[in-house]
Amino acid sequence: MQPSTIMIGISLIVLVFVYLTLFRPWQLRWGATDAEIKRSMPGDEIVGKPSFNATRAVTIHAPAQNIYPWIVQMGVTRAGWYSYDLLDNLGRRSAESILPEHQNIQVGDLIPLSPDGKQGMRVKYFRKNKWMLWWDEKGDTSWVWEIHPEGEGSARLITRVRVKYRFFSPAILFNLLIEFFDILMMRKSMLGIKKRAENSLKR
Repeated sequence: MQPSTIMIGISLIVLVFVYLTLFRPWQLRWGATDAEIKRSMPGDEIVGKPSFNATRAVTIHAPAQNIYPWIVQMGVTRAGWYSYDLLDNLGRRSAESILPEHQNIQVGDLIPLSPDGKQGMRVKYFRKNKWMLWWDEKGDTSWVWEIHPEGEGSARLITRVRVKYRFFSPAILFNLLIEFFDILMMRKSMLGIKKRAENSLKR
């Protein structure tokens, strides 16, 4: 075996070790407290024994009614994701204001993820100004946003994504994107909601 091949093999082992022991534990709980990770959330029952179970959180200095509308209107061809628009919103700027035409959401409505606006997740349940639950209609993926009031005029925005990987399905390619890159989009998105909700109080 060539020395270069041995070095590549060792490097890969080190990278996997670092990812599994340092980066993955951090990204699966970015911003969340131990109590928030242990707390049950709407939709936990949808995906049994998930391969990917991430709970992230951020404090927003705004009341729930100033946070919830930003979540309601999310999606490609809607308000965007408040994240990296070039990558996840076809280069269109995410909304900087509440869009009335996307506020009347109902159970079963599509939250678009694809460029054509026809593929995505469905609204499973919601409770106004409390939480919004999306799922894939198959039981392999759930995604919930929950708002916990914290003191006067502040709240914790908590999101949980649970995914069951299907290793022998074409869906595994999308699963791998979630595994390695979901934290980048999610962190930016949550901070985007925080900025918009807090700025709305200044207008």
